[in-house]
Amino acid sequence: DRAWKKQDIGAPAEATIAAFRGRGLSRIPLHGPLSWTVPGCVDGWFRLHERFGRIPWPALFETAIRAADEGFSVTPVIARMWQEAQPLLAGNPGSAAAFLPRGRAPRAGETVRNPDLGSSLRQIALDGPDAVYRGAIARGLSACAGRVGAFLSAGDLAAHASEWVEPLSLSFRGVDVWELPPNTQGVVVLEMLNILSGYDLASLGPRSADYLHLWIEAKKLAYENRARWIGDPADSPPGASVSGLLAPEHGVLQRHRIDPNRAALEAAPSEHPARSCDTVYVTAVDRDRNACSLIQSVFHSFGSGVAPEGLGFVVQNRGSLFHLDPDHPNALRPGKRPFHTIIPAMVTRDGRPLFSFGVMGGDMQPQGQVQILVNLLVHGMNPQEAGDAPRVRHDGSSTPTGDAMQEGGVVHLEPAFGDAVAAALRRKGHRVETSDGGYGGYQGIWIDEETGMLLGGSESRKDGLALGI
Repeated sequence: DRAWKKQDIGAPAEATIAAFRGRGLSRIPLHGPLSWTVPGCVDGWFRLHERFGRIPWPALFETAIRAADEGFSVTPVIARMWQEAQPLLAGNPGSAAAFLPRGRAPRAGETVRNPDLGSSLRQIALDGPDAVYRGAIARGLSACAGRVGAFLSAGDLAAHASEWVEPLSLSFRGVDVWELPPNTQGVVVLEMLNILSGYDLASLGPRSADYLHLWIEAKKLAYENRARWIGDPADSPPGASVSGLLAPEHGVLQRHRIDPNRAALEAAPSEHPARSCDTVYVTAVDRDRNACSLIQSVFHSFGSGVAPEGLGFVVQNRGSLFHLDPDHPNALRPGKRPFHTIIPAMVTRDGRPLFSFGVMGGDMQPQGQVQILVNLLVHGMNPQEAGDAPRVRHDGSSTPTGDAMQEGGVVHLEPAFGDAVAAALRRKGHRVETSDGGYGGYQGIWIDEETGMLLGGSESRKDGLALGI
């Protein structure tokens, strides 16, 4: 069954370009209540369970409720991210109460409880999505919206509906790679693979400057189309489609635009920076080799930074991704879904699941996915090796606030690539920086076609694990 679930988190009915401009705003704030859209995840969970689930709905929440009630130990990675978000959380009473329980961010090793979240999860376990869209949680959300000045209303919540969508796919190295369609950026992965498919990547090796140059230039071209085309397809002009980006002839045309010896000086803006402290990716494969690839996020660290009192969770800030230019493909309109960064992925061969995976991290998600796939499918790495291999990240030609950056953007390399590779890329005209962070968070499961064995890979740069039971 190839059906994929996509959560519809559209803009509230009163969230219009005129309403924001009437408040003197030229862009939607990154944080705060004006960045809210309708939260779609709970209805998404329920529809997935309704169609594919085997465990009773209430049982799904038992472990999470126990962790919220009894507490969990904070890891060093999460403690650092929590500390960075402390000023944001301190600015809202509900967020401070839920997430700064000692008046500060928890430290590594401390135990944190969130009984309000446990109560919310119990209501969802009992009443399903009605708790969030029509019941007690909906009332708490809409009451908070009224207090803090959000556009979200009880009517917006009640009108929510998720939808099943048909995924996009591309054949690459004898397999089919599957991604969610717009309003997500899954097509970016497929366009990059389409461009790179015309090169002898195996002969270049995974760490060479020549390979990295081709990868960077393919990324620039694919992100240029991301900025030009991707928005809610229900709001797109008649005839607008991204399917042409996956045609073989498009890959040929894009390769003609790449100079193998010189970096292009134009690069699409990095509007959705690489951040993965707000996102969780999970993949699971069962005894019958059914596979699930799932990613969930509140976008930025602690989302909007606003937690409705007594509910134990923050509301996401996905609405900040909208534009207030009415001609932009991602222009704000009531009910419209914003551009989305999160993209669970899957690989099949002859219609059967082969590899279920994802990479957390905003702008880094397509970049990371392509690197994982090339490592696996071209260079023959196993799932753990493919994730442990050093990564590259390219940031576009401007920051999320519109501040100018270097022409052609900036190439970030992990130190393991070495100084010689960095120097070779600079000779091709790239601006190169070496850094330790910002390369996403990967998880994946490979299904061995001969033995049926499951081979897991887990991100070594962050918390995570590969577990067989």
